[in-house]
Amino acid sequence: MELEAHIRQAVRAFDQAQLVAVSSGAGMSKESGIATFREAQTGLWSQYDPEDLGTPQAFRRNPDFVWKWYMHRFGLISSAKPHAGHYAVAEMETLFPKVVVLTQNIDGLHTAAGSTDVVELHGNFHRFKCFANCQGNPTLVDLNVLQHDAEHAPHCPHCGDLIRPDVVWFGEMLPETALERAFDVAAECAVMLVVGTSGIVQPAASLPYQAKRHGAVVVEVNLEPSGITPVADIFLQGAAGQVLPALVTALRASREQQI
Repeated sequence: MELEAHIRQAVRAFDQAQLVAVSSGAGMSKESGIATFREAQTGLWSQYDPEDLGTPQAFRRNPDFVWKWYMHRFGLISSAKPHAGHYAVAEMETLFPKVVVLTQNIDGLHTAAGSTDVVELHGNFHRFKCFANCQGNPTLVDLNVLQHDAEHAPHCPHCGDLIRPDVVWFGEMLPETALERAFDVAAECAVMLVVGTSGIVQPAASLPYQAKRHGAVVVEVNLEPSGITPVADIFLQGAAGQVLPALVTALRASREQQI
């Protein structure tokens, strides 16, 4: 009953919202069966620290080894499907003039579920680019048209440098355009829905604070309290795949009552 009461409170907060921001983290992906970065270290890879592998320096030092690690990770991600929470976020676009997803996840599941405006702060595992960005930043490369395998890092067809995943590695800056858009959306939104994030990884963890400073209502959906909970106006405790569909159902019912 407590969750139902909090959902009713959240519905009131969403009333008349023109722009809704959804900030999602690893907890959202975990419900689709994607282990968090460190949890994915199994078998051969369990003896390696991701922070030692996911860096530009490691890739330059041993590109084939790091490529094999990423192809292992890609295999874990590629079979994942959106869950009910992803579809609920996409459905929100039918209820509000504008919904923008700001995600730390690299799996592309928000887009697969139908969300049309997704800002990928940490890149996308399904994209690849030239290590040197020889044709501009980023220089995306379609692996499907190149001969490649899971054992050896391929080479850019334009300049011959190595090809790497289009994701943010440790020690790298987030894509400037994505980061600027995310903070602009946070400053303009009426409601920020924060889903499945620890509230620790910066700069994404600052987005709810940015929204709060500019007058937005912050609604958090999480299994347990996080670093965001102290700033959240409403905390909806539970799995995203259960809470988000319930929230959208309540939002739709409220909208229909107003007609």
